[in-house]
Amino acid sequence: MKQKNSRRAFLRHAGYASVAIWAFRNRAAWPQAASPNERLNIAGIGVGGRGFDNIAACGSENIVALCDVDEKRAAPAFERFAAAKRFRDFRKMFDEMANQIDAVVVSTPDHTHAPAAAIAMALGKHCYCEKPLTHSVYESRYLTELAAKKKVATQLGTQIHAGDNYRRVVELVQSGAIGPVAEVHVWFSGGIGGQERPSDTPPVPPGLDWDLWLGPAPERPYHPAYVPAGWRAWWDFGNGTLGDFGCHYMDLPFWALELSHPTRVAASSPLKPHPESTPPVLTVVYEFPARGDRPPVKLTWYHGGSNRPEVPELKEPGNWPNAVLFVGTKGKLIVDYGKHLLLPEEAFADFKRPEPFIPPSVGHHREWIEACKTGKKTTCDFSYSGPLTEAVLLGNVSFRAQSELQWDCKALKATNCPAADQFIRRPYRKGWTLEVA
Repeated sequence: MKQKNSRRAFLRHAGYASVAIWAFRNRAAWPQAASPNERLNIAGIGVGGRGFDNIAACGSENIVALCDVDEKRAAPAFERFAAAKRFRDFRKMFDEMANQIDAVVVSTPDHTHAPAAAIAMALGKHCYCEKPLTHSVYESRYLTELAAKKKVATQLGTQIHAGDNYRRVVELVQSGAIGPVAEVHVWFSGGIGGQERPSDTPPVPPGLDWDLWLGPAPERPYHPAYVPAGWRAWWDFGNGTLGDFGCHYMDLPFWALELSHPTRVAASSPLKPHPESTPPVLTVVYEFPARGDRPPVKLTWYHGGSNRPEVPELKEPGNWPNAVLFVGTKGKLIVDYGKHLLLPEEAFADFKRPEPFIPPSVGHHREWIEACKTGKKTTCDFSYSGPLTEAVLLGNVSFRAQSELQWDCKALKATNCPAADQFIRRPYRKGWTLEVA
């Protein structure tokens, strides 16, 4: 992937001149791994709602800056971390405080994940980012490569990855409890989208900077259908149910089976693509290649109501509205966030589980904080969660392009479908950019 590395190219992008000057004149000030006993200086970008939870989880460190476009929604964070300097525009935050920040937590809507994280990492800041990593496939690849280049500690906000339940499942799969796995089903009962764009134009609420909330997205009037939580159902801002929950549930088969880039992606739905809104019902088939002596894997995602596979061995299917099902040659394994079950139950009645070999997590946020200080690798760093996000988002690309994708991961291109290009990389509004390093 080509990157605009020259100082001249960096300075061309509106709004980044001062950031660029600082970055290139002060490389010696970029933070190095700190002593485990030192406290990090952390900035939060998007600190209302889930963002408050994320920044609060880092409260053992110095919270030096908080950035949010919505004063009302950010008020609890502003109150709790009263000493932190407040900003509305993260570009200005970096401009003024770049040499006072070690690490950044990004918890904005999907469409501003990448530009915020890119500036942070270009300046050598460690980065924690909510899922999905980015709004588009191209952005995910860009951030993955940038993180590797800058050698910063990164972590995707897939907090369930730190739970003991997932660890025990990975151990079962990798120890061969159900035999080689070539088939996985992942389903989620909810579904958002299928909406028409609002035609009324209510006033922007006090304290909300609507232009900054839009960020790189195309201009449109404010409406409460988008803010604070409805944005996930609109293509300009989010990625629907697949983007919202795919990184959580598909994370488990990616981890257990060591998956990476698919070679084929095919989405289907009883609904036609809407130009504005995401599909409330969707099925996506992903095909992954063999890995060493492990077979190719066909993974199918389902969301929306009763859109899920039949599992005859389940005695109480209603207990599994959202789940992952591994299908092996010796049996099946069904999993949700808090429990798992080997199937058929009778066949595994006397099964002896393997001794645990994945140690307990110190905590998803704590893991990242320790990585920032010691240089250790996190379990969901961008080298892992970048390809995971790419795969998840390719399901939406296939649906919107109305074509299966023969995927060339190196070229970042669907070789059979030129129409997919417009959804793989989305244009930014004037004044916003991604290529900052």
